[in-house]
Amino acid sequence: MWGLTTRSGSPIDKGDIYKLLNNRTYVGEVEHKGKVYPGEHQAIVPRDLWERVHEVLTESPRARAIKNRAQSPALPRGLIFGADGRAMSPTHTRRRGRLYRYYVSQQVLKGTADPNVVRRVPAAEIEAAVVAQVRALLRQPEIVVGTWMAARDELPGLTENETRATLERLDPLWDELFPAEQARIVRLLVERVEVGPMGADIKLRVAGLTSLVRDLQGGPLDEAA
Repeated sequence: MWGLTTRSGSPIDKGDIYKLLNNRTYVGEVEHKGKVYPGEHQAIVPRDLWERVHEVLTESPRARAIKNRAQSPALPRGLIFGADGRAMSPTHTRRRGRLYRYYVSQQVLKGTADPNVVRRVPAAEIEAAVVAQVRALLRQPEIVVGTWMAARDELPGLTENETRATLERLDPLWDELFPAEQARIVRLLVERVEVGPMGADIKLRVAGLTSLVRDLQGGPLDEAA
């Protein structure tokens, strides 16, 4: 979808997509003055697919995002480390029918203890902090300028305003992205999260913004190194 434009040349936005998904022409129907009639043309979208799509559309984006996160694997998997330098492992438990997710230190898994190592952290809490850092990163003026200067080598015609608009476009759409896409962006931009007794230190991979801009401009998204 990224990089596509309307007939007038403006970038396709969320409103344009919703219009396409609600166009009954694709299911062989026509709409006139609020009423729907069988069309004389053949449908190009199966009815069951149309109905499944509209079941999704009737659910609010926020509710859909919450459901997706509950069903998705740990967002920054493999990026969270303890103060001992070892990766913390995602785990979960169920209590009274509710799912609780955590990141647990390797020392806990091996039955050892160190007062300088955090034993476990709630997954939702640390993931929210990581995502907040990523979204804040996209809004910082110095990051926009730095990204533009770095991206010019691969996108010679790119302007600073276009870079800013591209990064700004992602923030309001974040909650509507599929969990897999959110995870890919996080892994692209986050190098490491180190959890210690004083809190979490999030190290960002600023160079990953160049790949992100290229993707949003219509090019491929590189995997994080």
